[in-house]
Amino acid sequence: MATLLTRQNEGVLCAYFQDVRIIDETRITSLGSEMTDLINNPDNQKIILNFQQVSFMSSAMIGKLVLFGKKCKAAKVSLRMCNINENVEEVFSLMKLNKVFEIDKDEATSLKKINKKGLFG
Repeated sequence: MATLLTRQNEGVLCAYFQDVRIIDETRITSLGSEMTDLINNPDNQKIILNFQQVSFMSSAMIGKLVLFGKKCKAAKVSLRMCNINENVEEVFSLMKLNKVFEIDKDEATSLKKINKKGLFG
């Protein structure tokens, strides 16, 4: 069973987590594979991870996100995250991940920022 739902929006791949709590090791491994598959598709040059459903994630999942971020950077894929719950945001802040990832309040903001062409475009 897929653990991420995806859809294209304005040339951006939006990926939605289905789990409220991401703590199961098998599920985390599956999510890691699905996220890697997103990068391996050459059509996906811009990705937004939407955490709207997620209220808790384990440190193992945070590790997968850090690895995913590194893979995106290596593949020159733009990555943004949005709709992060207060609890998860607090953990991101404590671990300084809010400095590593581009995080927005909502998907509309992420779309606007990821599609920004530059100062005049």
